[in-house]
Amino acid sequence: MQTKKTLFNHLLLNAFIIALGLGMLYPILWLIGASFKPSNMIFTDPGIWPKVFTSQNYREGWKGIGIVGFNTFFKNSFIICLLSAFANAMFCSLTAYAFARLRFVGKKFWFAIMMITLMLPSHVTTIPRYIMFRNFGWINTFLPIIVPKFFATDAFFIFLLVQFIRGLPRDIDESALIDGCSKFGIYTRIIMPLTVPALITTLLFSFLWTWDDFFNQLLYLTSPNRYTVPMGLRLFLDSSGMSSWGPMFAMSVLSLIPAFTLFFSLQKYFVRGIATTGIKG
Repeated sequence: MQTKKTLFNHLLLNAFIIALGLGMLYPILWLIGASFKPSNMIFTDPGIWPKVFTSQNYREGWKGIGIVGFNTFFKNSFIICLLSAFANAMFCSLTAYAFARLRFVGKKFWFAIMMITLMLPSHVTTIPRYIMFRNFGWINTFLPIIVPKFFATDAFFIFLLVQFIRGLPRDIDESALIDGCSKFGIYTRIIMPLTVPALITTLLFSFLWTWDDFFNQLLYLTSPNRYTVPMGLRLFLDSSGMSSWGPMFAMSVLSLIPAFTLFFSLQKYFVRGIATTGIKG
């Protein structure tokens, strides 16, 4: 009797989880279905499966706004995201290694300052950053979005990597020093390979957050040939006229593919990085 009751509870729990998952997936499924509907049937046909199937939205959406095709937006997004992800993983890990392993004057003070910047709302620094980058002549270039990553400005990733490195035994550092390895050699040959799960987590988050970032790209990029995918999607909406909902939904579906592909291909390392970072401290 107890076994039947336990089985029933498990079935009930699984049914609830499946229903909850389908409810969370419904907007994505509706978006995919709407991308294959004619524009005049998107909001009149509320079902997921289109009654009239068409691929015209994808052809029109890929053409972009006529002057610039959507392939340019994808290219710009990939350039910004890949460089930002690489810079964050490289230089945030170097900074984390310094905080976790090296001894220098004011280490605790600078670590506290770094943590304060983590709690500071980004909008507070928007105007000073814009003025600084305008004086550099960087407006309408990718530099204001990419260059700060080379200076380890994302405190969240530094903190994440510091927690991971602190969990590694210090004996390996001492053994490497005895064998004649330098501080930088310890980082490149020992610490960096051991922190691969946390580095992949940093790469994944950096790519996804930069890919979805609309505010900074809207702030610094002014010409259509520099636009990224989020800004390209915004071009399909016209507040004073007709909006191209079909092409916008079609390109929205395509914009999800890189994020989904990256997440599911690196999911094993992502989960391992989060789990080990949370356990070690």
